[in-house]
Amino acid sequence: MLALVTTTGASSPAGLTLDEVRARTQLGQTNVMPSDTGRSFWRIMQANLFTLFNLIVGGSFALLLVLGYWQDALFGFFVIANVVIGVAQEFRAKLTLSRLAVLNAPRARVLREGSDGVYAVVEIRVGEVVMDDIFVLSAGDQVTADAVVLEAHGLDIDESLLTGEADPVSSPAGRELMSGSTVVAGSGLARVIRVGADSYAARITAEAKQFSLVRSELRSGIAKIIKWITILLLPVGAIVVNGQMQAVGGWEVAIATGAWREATVASAASLIAMIPQGLVFMTSVALAVGAVKLARHEVLVQELAAVEGLARVDMLCLDKTGTLTEGRMILDAVEPLDRPTSGDIVDPLTDTDLDPAAAAALSWMGADRNANATSVALVERFTTPPAEQPVRAIEFSSRRKWSAVSFAEGPARGTWVLGAPDIVLADAPDSTDALARFAERATAGERTVVLARTDVVLDPPVELADGERAPEAELPSGLSAVTLVSFREKVRDDAPETLGYFREQEVELCVISGDDPRTVAAVAREAGIHHDGPGFDARTLPDDEAELDAIMREHRVFGRVTPEQKKAMVLSLQRLGHTVAMTGDGVNDALALKHADMGIAMGSGAAATRAVARLVLLDGQFSRLPRIVAEGRQVIANVERLAKLFLSKTTYAILFAVVFGLLLWPFPFLPRQLSIVDGLTIGLPALVLALLPNIQRYRPGFLRRAARFCIPSGLVVAGTLISVVAYAYLGGYEAPVVQTAAVITLTMSALWVLVILSRPFTLITGIVVVAAYLGLPVLLAIPPVTEFLQLGAPPLELLLIAVGASVIASVVLEVMHRIIQRNGDDSAAAIAAAQAARRG
Repeated sequence: MLALVTTTGASSPAGLTLDEVRARTQLGQTNVMPSDTGRSFWRIMQANLFTLFNLIVGGSFALLLVLGYWQDALFGFFVIANVVIGVAQEFRAKLTLSRLAVLNAPRARVLREGSDGVYAVVEIRVGEVVMDDIFVLSAGDQVTADAVVLEAHGLDIDESLLTGEADPVSSPAGRELMSGSTVVAGSGLARVIRVGADSYAARITAEAKQFSLVRSELRSGIAKIIKWITILLLPVGAIVVNGQMQAVGGWEVAIATGAWREATVASAASLIAMIPQGLVFMTSVALAVGAVKLARHEVLVQELAAVEGLARVDMLCLDKTGTLTEGRMILDAVEPLDRPTSGDIVDPLTDTDLDPAAAAALSWMGADRNANATSVALVERFTTPPAEQPVRAIEFSSRRKWSAVSFAEGPARGTWVLGAPDIVLADAPDSTDALARFAERATAGERTVVLARTDVVLDPPVELADGERAPEAELPSGLSAVTLVSFREKVRDDAPETLGYFREQEVELCVISGDDPRTVAAVAREAGIHHDGPGFDARTLPDDEAELDAIMREHRVFGRVTPEQKKAMVLSLQRLGHTVAMTGDGVNDALALKHADMGIAMGSGAAATRAVARLVLLDGQFSRLPRIVAEGRQVIANVERLAKLFLSKTTYAILFAVVFGLLLWPFPFLPRQLSIVDGLTIGLPALVLALLPNIQRYRPGFLRRAARFCIPSGLVVAGTLISVVAYAYLGGYEAPVVQTAAVITLTMSALWVLVILSRPFTLITGIVVVAAYLGLPVLLAIPPVTEFLQLGAPPLELLLIAVGASVIASVVLEVMHRIIQRNGDDSAAAIAAAQAARRG
């Protein structure tokens, strides 16, 4: 039982009084964690709804409904869908961050004055812990606020999720404990020194909780496009409105005769044609389908844009424990010390020539219920413990760094000690050879312990009275080394193949761990990462950004890295021009995952890490990453194809609007007619193109490539249509006939853009293209459809001109595309070489 201690400050010897707890609660010195994640739901709604883009498009939608032209207002549903998608994505990310937590213990045990005035151990909610409370800690407890140890009895703390250090840390009186760590052995008392937002758990997650969207080239590129179009809408809209009013006789005549209503509809058609309404929607559909497919493979996508992220990465940063490794130790080698050479190492899984007594002792230590994670690995080989029961067993302590078992009879008679060679053999004679072999293995990054034996039999443990403490265990005398036993962390079976895949894809690999640099390097080599010597010790990393960048340019394996350093290293790699993905499972990885271009967490990792990550591998299978890359490539390639399709339309629509507005000609389309053209040339084909398989490797420059394709294509289509419409207007044809010729010309010309973007042809894309071409004559042959669209039958002369002009446009588009493609390959190679030179 723990003795009560006197704490510093105002607290009583047995803990806080009720008045002291009340006073601290009133001062706000409680352990309530902050929950702010940045933007509120209302601010998210404002950002997505109240934009100039939505004002113009939404205003046109509302105006047409008010005027009774609901048939021409179908485009408004895309505006609503885009707003809903944007709000839903951001709010989902906000909800995910609000669940971010380092602390998962529901309650804490503290010493306090009870209602009857008697001091006792009480259980309280984590949020009710106050400054200067005294924690009562025992094995299995989580430390729920920063505290300093007052009294310790073999107190070992697991800080692996916070620091990456794999081994439990001995915590004597005076040592600070970080909130979020866990007691794995022993017991003790600790006084709370920081609570709430000031605690380590809150500080390490405060930055991670701040709202941000994943970096997405597709989303940012489309946002730039929308911004540019929005800027153009106002001046072009003024030209269009004035042109349409003048086309019906001027503003006064339009208002006096009511012709302003038709002019308004024409103006809305001209403006709406400029807007790639379905691009945002179809991009979200492609991402959502990718997310669903990944979910079937145990990959949770926390934000849709993350589907494309891993395909853009050229630097993959890996945590060691729980990511490259399974987080457990396995037996690696046994080196009997009675053999003459240090090179005579036996396979622990096949050797049958070990000393039977030593093997029996190792069997007992591995099977002991109090065995630590390292000793448990012994049972993989040593399965036959002595028949005799030990007279005494001393469990492992990270402070002592050894465990022991003593037998009074039988072949294993004597005391066997398993622990750190430099501790166990400190006073042993003739230990030079054993320590030399140990140093050799430690340099190679292996975790090596020594099994030593003495004839001395320990006395049985003495019964202790209540409140009496057991004396500290001491090493028995006369120890001599028997064998060295080496362990290693179990590297995931799929790690070498997965890392090999990324090397083939020209993705650089960087291991960043809080563990010993030698161990990190050994694990990296076993996982297939080419690295000589120990890892870089991050304790020597500079604070200066330029100096850090120089180190990050040269080194790829790091140990003893703090959470703050992991973040700094990710930012450094980004400054060097890399697109960085970070994988991890511990709280110490949270900041790095937050700032990486793509954060990936293991499903078995800390809740805080899973919350901040963009992707979660639910089953922890490292081999899921290539599948994510494949889905990302498909989405990027298909959305780029869609962007070219939609933006070609935007280009020629802007030219239509400006030319017809300046010439004061009536706009040759009704909104409903443009909806049909869009459906045949863009909308229905886009549903198929968005989901086609595509394994093309990612290339940066999405906007540049889109512009190089769309502007020339738009110019050709616009020039063709303007020529046909000019001929029709000059020929004195009526508006329905002109509109029919315009629909035929625009549909056939724009369909060749679809033909180009559908390559290489497959059965599916072939069917889509043929169906689009057949769709136009089928629709024109159905009287109710032509009546709804207000189309008239063009004379044969005008029909031939429309079809002939479309054929010429198709030929020009094809020749121009081949020229652009040939020049594009050369420029892409030059850009890739320049980027590689900049990173190097």
